[in-house]
Amino acid sequence: MPGPAAKSLVLTDHERSVLAGWVKRPTSSVRLVQRASIVLAYAEEPSVAGVARRLGVSAPTVTKWRDRFLVSRLDGLEDAPRPGQPRKLSDEQIGALISRTLEGAPPNGDTHWSTRSMAADQGLNQTQVSRMWRAFGLKPHAVDSWKLSTDPAFVDKAL
Repeated sequence: MPGPAAKSLVLTDHERSVLAGWVKRPTSSVRLVQRASIVLAYAEEPSVAGVARRLGVSAPTVTKWRDRFLVSRLDGLEDAPRPGQPRKLSDEQIGALISRTLEGAPPNGDTHWSTRSMAADQGLNQTQVSRMWRAFGLKPHAVDSWKLSTDPAFVDKAL
């Protein structure tokens, strides 16, 4: 008994050039190159087993990416959104946190912000502040510059 009939896949010139560009581009992700290669190979030879053998992937992999391409065309080859908890901080909250970190001083007279003092100031928790500072490379405790003392006896005291 023969297997299911092969699904035909006809590429437009634009789709073929985009897929070929993804395959040739050195900065394309390995996943995207593999998916584009599967679609291009299947368009030439509509045999799941033949494409799988030629590209060294499994038949279910070929079937998956062929079917996703047939449904969504080029957009179907991109990664689907991953499950997980959505972001809790809005872009406005992140922007306010960053600008306050860079431009404002702690209200209690401290020399620099701590994650806890910033969290209290912004209504966030310490972990959120710490993650944002790490993500944006902010280190308010690290001094970027220094001032020379105006004390006339500074040199004598320093030595």
